[in-house]
Amino acid sequence: MTILTNPVVPGAGVAPVAICVAPNGARKTRSDHPALPMSSEDMVRTALACAEAGATALHLHVRDDKGGHSLDVQRYREVLRALDAALGQRLLVQVTTEAVGIYQPEQQRALLRELHPQAASVALRELIPDKSHEQASGDLFHWAMRQGVALQYILYSAEDAARFRQLVRSGVVPHARPHALFVLGRYTAGQQSEATGLLPFLHEWPSDWPWSACAFGVAEARCMAAAIALGGHVRIGFENNVHLPDGSVADGNADLVRNVAAIAMGTGRPLASAAETRALYGA
Repeated sequence: MTILTNPVVPGAGVAPVAICVAPNGARKTRSDHPALPMSSEDMVRTALACAEAGATALHLHVRDDKGGHSLDVQRYREVLRALDAALGQRLLVQVTTEAVGIYQPEQQRALLRELHPQAASVALRELIPDKSHEQASGDLFHWAMRQGVALQYILYSAEDAARFRQLVRSGVVPHARPHALFVLGRYTAGQQSEATGLLPFLHEWPSDWPWSACAFGVAEARCMAAAIALGGHVRIGFENNVHLPDGSVADGNADLVRNVAAIAMGTGRPLASAAETRALYGA
């Protein structure tokens, strides 16, 4: 199993980088940053600014009336309609199924079947916490493939990646070339990441399978630079970090997008178009 993936596609030049922005996450509030999007209107403004800065995908969390994490279908539909009206096909919108200690796998699976989004993220250790959930979550993954719901699988460790590969081999995960998000720093001291944290994931990941990375903490930009250099794609935003590489606080999510877009261009990898991003995510 090779560590490095090859960003050069024979006959097609250098593979473009898809930038996904995660503008708010499940836990942060305006006390963490005054520009954190909370409402539907906030999210539209943020999405427009991030699309202008180079993002072609958005990882969407919605909030309840008190600002807490929600998997409410109607709230999702409201924000998805607003984003579609404002941006159309400029951004692929991916909904989260994150549990945040509130939701059970049954509720997460039910959300996807009822909402039927264009794209969604699913955390392996949440949807299949143990073998008893393999059948039901496997049925969901197969349903999503049939229905054209693009799934990105969230992995938090090399052990997650190894377990995920076994689920692909056994047919629980139906995708021939699944797209994963490697999450750096979620379970480290102080939730701080290092770029070298990518290497254990890549030891377990087939070189022809697509992957993206996100990173908690002030080293987010360095981790994204490493992901780009290794042939991956990136997810950045206030969900994981509000700081620019010099340690200053970003004015908004678009600043983080703009910075990682410049990093990508500096390595010689162009930015993915909206259509290229949809193809990468399987949407």
